[in-house]
Amino acid sequence: METFAIGDVQGCADELHHLLVKIDASSPGAQLVFVGDLVNRGPASLETLRHIKAMGPRARTVLGNHDLHLLAAAHGVRAPTPSDTIDEILNAPDRDELLDWLRYQPLALMTDGWLVVHAGILPHWHATQVLSLAAEVETRLQSANWLDFLRAMYGNHPARWSESLQGDERLRCIVNALTRLRFCSAEGEMEFATKEGPGAPPAGFMPWFDVPGRRTADVPVLFGHWSTLGILQRENLCGLDSGCVWGGKLSALRLSDRTLMQVDCPRHQMPG
Repeated sequence: METFAIGDVQGCADELHHLLVKIDASSPGAQLVFVGDLVNRGPASLETLRHIKAMGPRARTVLGNHDLHLLAAAHGVRAPTPSDTIDEILNAPDRDELLDWLRYQPLALMTDGWLVVHAGILPHWHATQVLSLAAEVETRLQSANWLDFLRAMYGNHPARWSESLQGDERLRCIVNALTRLRFCSAEGEMEFATKEGPGAPPAGFMPWFDVPGRRTADVPVLFGHWSTLGILQRENLCGLDSGCVWGGKLSALRLSDRTLMQVDCPRHQMPG
């Protein structure tokens, strides 16, 4: 059965519907894997979350930074921002069911030979390590004290990975890499201030996937998160955030032959 990876939906339910129609027309009943950021910034986050959850085992997703933000905002850990579009979820009669489903999703997964994360992978991590480190966070997020984890999750430090990291600092570093990373140094130091495309990286930094000697270079990697990067297709790399919520496109990649399918999207958010 064919598998399609789908880029950041961010609450654009109509565009997701149109894309799924195109996918089913070419490969009826195809399996779906989402690269995270299912919700927020688009006009229909509640409908999007309900739809993907209702697809059951046909659809899998990794968690993105906006998905984690929803969990934090729903439980008073973070205040919603003016550009958030999650109020419908927070006020929905099935909010607890939806939020519980969301927090049981992974931060990384393997499918059809592809390693899937939302944002990036630090250069010193190999593929099996990525899955193992993601599982550490997932275990905490699914535990009885998961709200304590959310309260400790935010912050930019430590900015570099070390095997000696423990507790909340260790988990925060893992979350930041998998859900926020764009640029890092050759030594693996993460930079979070820059959100522009890769053409003008901050001094001393480069896109995480261009770091020389990256240990996942020989593993096909799927990611999203970086709308100003747009679609990126290399031999063992595919970035699928084509800026749906910013007036770009919503994209899907058929993993068997790397065929790209897209639908046009109206602008739901303005930059800035």
